[in-house]
Amino acid sequence: MLKTNRKIELLAPAGNFEKLEIAIHYGADAVYIGGKDFSLRNYSGNFSLDEIQSATDYAHRFGVKVYVACNIYSRNYDQKKIEAYFHNLAQVKPDGIIIADPGIFILASKIMPDIPIHLSTQSNTTNYNTVLFWEDLGVKRINVARELSLAEIKEIALHSNLELEAFVHGAMCISYSGRCLLSSFMANRESNRGMCCHPCRWEYAVVEAQRPGKYFPITQDDHGSYIFNSQDLCMIEHIPEMIESGISALKIEGRIKGINYTASTVKVYREAIDAYYKNPADYKMKSHWIEELSQISHRGYCTGFYFGYSNEISPNYTKSIFSPSHILIGKVVEKTGSHSVMLDVRNKFYQGDSIQVLTQTGPVREDKIEDIFDEDGQHLSVAQPGSRTRVILDCGYSPNDLIRKIDNG
Repeated sequence: MLKTNRKIELLAPAGNFEKLEIAIHYGADAVYIGGKDFSLRNYSGNFSLDEIQSATDYAHRFGVKVYVACNIYSRNYDQKKIEAYFHNLAQVKPDGIIIADPGIFILASKIMPDIPIHLSTQSNTTNYNTVLFWEDLGVKRINVARELSLAEIKEIALHSNLELEAFVHGAMCISYSGRCLLSSFMANRESNRGMCCHPCRWEYAVVEAQRPGKYFPITQDDHGSYIFNSQDLCMIEHIPEMIESGISALKIEGRIKGINYTASTVKVYREAIDAYYKNPADYKMKSHWIEELSQISHRGYCTGFYFGYSNEISPNYTKSIFSPSHILIGKVVEKTGSHSVMLDVRNKFYQGDSIQVLTQTGPVREDKIEDIFDEDGQHLSVAQPGSRTRVILDCGYSPNDLIRKIDNG
């Protein structure tokens, strides 16, 4: 039976505590985080055990769930460390743990029987019999393989009572279910142990043996040399289809990306999901959703494998990365008056600058920096990165709202 009776969950990435706060502020129902070891994003900030406890306590105050990724493919020398980690994690009581390795699954089942186990997309679950296998073993949720179409996911949902999770936005690994060995061979950094150096994003050339030092770019259809460079997934135009396929959770990729990305993606998908449930029959996509997502860094958008369109899964053969059209200048840390806020400054800005404020709901709001003061109340004409300043604006805003200005180069 399709699981559409319960509102779909919006699951957001949180590479550190600040990103977790931002994800919650802009409307995530749940966040996924990683410990200092055993997750596939070793180069995000990640969380110590004490920080996982603090993150879980903080999220639960807002009714938000926390899932901890432990989705590496482990080696013999990891086993004792993972056992010890799980004994400690059991005391934290997160809302779920994300696992790919069957051996880690066994350990988690024995040591943390009360913590739901979610199966990672790294396990490339591609059919309903595999889902039923994991369901019999006690898995509560499966992040289905990215290679599946929505029609295939719908069929799986009809055969199983498990929660199904699927990616809705973000970078896509060019390799099958993310099981890539390029990073291991080329940089001795194992992607399936969280150390991927993303060689699929590198520029390649060939050199002929008799012509050392002379490099020839690899081209295909005269588009360029980025032969592995996948486009980014963006399903904002297809929220009804995602929900109606029987998916229980929509997952945003991006634990190593910045708070600007987290804020924009979570806000947009939150609004889209809520709009659908408010009035499914008359659901319409809003233009400012696309405008907002187009302003964050991406490699061109596609719908991946969801509809089976071959042009949607073609590599991006150009070096082009669509860069943000704006610069993040600060995060509101405190409301100090009806028209003033304290900012944690990220990039330089000046008195008189025109700005945009990303509030929790609605289109981005235009405003202006009317005045700037330092923490001691001294007037400033310019705010420097790394400082805290009080700014006077035309309107009032809330803590964790992000403020940015147009990048004029």
